Amino acid sequence: MSTKRKSQRGIQSVEVAAGLLRALIAAGRAAPLKDIAGLARLHPGKAHRYLVSLTRTGLVEQDAVTGHYGIGPLSIALGLAGLRTIDVVRCAQSRLPALRDAIDETVLLALWSRQGPVVFDLEESARPVTMNVRVGSILPLLTTATGRVFAAFLPAAQTRALIAAERAAARGPATALYKQQAVETLLDRTRKIGLAHVSGDLVPGVNALAAPVFDHKGRIGAVIGALGRSEELGVAFDGAVARALKRAADAISRRLGFRTL
Repeated sequence: MSTKRKSQRGIQSVEVAAGLLRALIAAGRAAPLKDIAGLARLHPGKAHRYLVSLTRTGLVEQDAVTGHYGIGPLSIALGLAGLRTIDVVRCAQSRLPALRDAIDETVLLALWSRQGPVVFDLEESARPVTMNVRVGSILPLLTTATGRVFAAFLPAAQTRALIAAERAAARGPATALYKQQAVETLLDRTRKIGLAHVSGDLVPGVNALAAPVFDHKGRIGAVIGALGRSEELGVAFDGAVARALKRAADAISRRLGFRTL
């Protein structure tokens, strides 16, 4: 079988393009041409020609300001299509509309990717909320409720590099949040309560709550969250929205076979 596969003819340009996409994944963020070329082990001139074509197709996206290259919308769509086969998606999606109607707030489903939490589904409420979160958005770990839940319940090895990158990019008053002791305290509290919240940390005027969904082995498989205007969405852990969100997350987890002791 392996001999047959080695003898099969392929299209080298496709394999080179795939190598560039792998380099973007390895970078973990939008990166300059020279960095991507180095990761893909290509001459920058050759890498640039491929990146131009990949950008045209939507597999790669180039930042208009910095010129850096990152994962494009078509790549995200391909990844999301693959994730749709996961049972947790079907279980969670079936409950999102009812949760939205019960709390009258926008709700989301997020899954984990190598770039961090990605918004997989979004059910908007009748209340208008101005935000830059949409399906396919990659969320920060420490300034979003969803990110904090993933950071709290995933193995530290999966989140360490992303947290370090966020810490390195922090500016101004936000730097206090990224101190090691502050991060550990924040994540310990999230694990203890089983919920996370933010008040305008990512988008001014928008509050958020999030809760973990666990699979039959007790591993976090997804996060469901609620977003709303700060004057309407209370983020108290014992509030009505928090309780409804936790009930929904627990119900999905039970459906996946998770059992608490």
